Amino acid sequence: MTDPVRLTQLAKRAGCAAKQPPGYLLSLLGGLPKITDPKVLVGSATADDAAVYKLSDDLALVLTTDFFTPIVDRPYDFGAVAAANALSDVYAMGGTPVAALSIVGFPDALLPPDVLGDILRGAAEKAGEAGIAIVGGHTIKSEEPIFGLAVVGTVSPDRVLSNDGAQPGDVLILTKPLGLGIITTAAKNSADKLGAIGEAITVMTTLNRVAGEVIAERGANALTDVTGFGLLGHLRNIVAASNVSARIFVDQVPVLSAAREYVHAGISPGGTHANRRFLADWVTYDADVTEQEQLLLCDAQTSGGLLAAVAPDQADAMIEALRARGVPAVPVGVVEAAPPVRINVSRRRV
Repeated sequence: MTDPVRLTQLAKRAGCAAKQPPGYLLSLLGGLPKITDPKVLVGSATADDAAVYKLSDDLALVLTTDFFTPIVDRPYDFGAVAAANALSDVYAMGGTPVAALSIVGFPDALLPPDVLGDILRGAAEKAGEAGIAIVGGHTIKSEEPIFGLAVVGTVSPDRVLSNDGAQPGDVLILTKPLGLGIITTAAKNSADKLGAIGEAITVMTTLNRVAGEVIAERGANALTDVTGFGLLGHLRNIVAASNVSARIFVDQVPVLSAAREYVHAGISPGGTHANRRFLADWVTYDADVTEQEQLLLCDAQTSGGLLAAVAPDQADAMIEALRARGVPAVPVGVVEAAPPVRINVSRRRV
């Protein structure tokens, strides 16, 4: 009997930690021609999660794509995680997915075709959970397995939840715990002594569908999802786009317990360290915030939660509504006035 395939051993970098770091991308995007089409409601200017294109006064398309190398070993789980991660971008815009296309790179000289079949099946079943079908796609030969989706969704033009509307006083609400990049790196390196990868897969394969529906229904001033740039990286996009500052209370941020232990043992992905280096110009940490806590806040997530900026008089009701639907929402910080446009990290609320 042959040993089961360990997909992560075929990838130099896993999941969203394989992304190019934000500093690399922002300078390149800044050199592209400006988008002048008035029907583009959200483009690349604010580093938002998806594009939004207006078709009519009551209908707009949400357009996104996301793909990466294996974050987990089992092919079925890889497909499911990748699908949940790509679908999240639509939910982060307040939209509803309607269809998707597969994006595949597959090393057919290294892996049998049934591995790809399991990846596609995992993605198809996760898409089915979201109420959509994967209607086609494109496949190329590659040295590492690559999988993801291009997703199309819809949203009313006046109900788009972008990352540029945060207001001073808003409460920052997070819907999933951090630490996914650290735990998956431990598993890839055969150092997951606590067996935490199962919990991480459960978090990563949980759709942001319910969280997105509740937030879209009740309204938020700004919304994003937390993926490869980490909590602070995606919050950085909110504060930059909204011309505000923010404060995170590190003691309130939910973290998977194994990730705390592993980061103290020196385990964290390269993407997490790249995020922390880039954010040095944007984030001020109080003196009692440890290096390990900084890495957790910068940890490169795959299929992480939603981060919403909600008006203070609506925040408690939002959290209660999310928790009533099974979403473990937690208030993790507040939006503050600028200048300067900056993120401050404190031990606790004062």
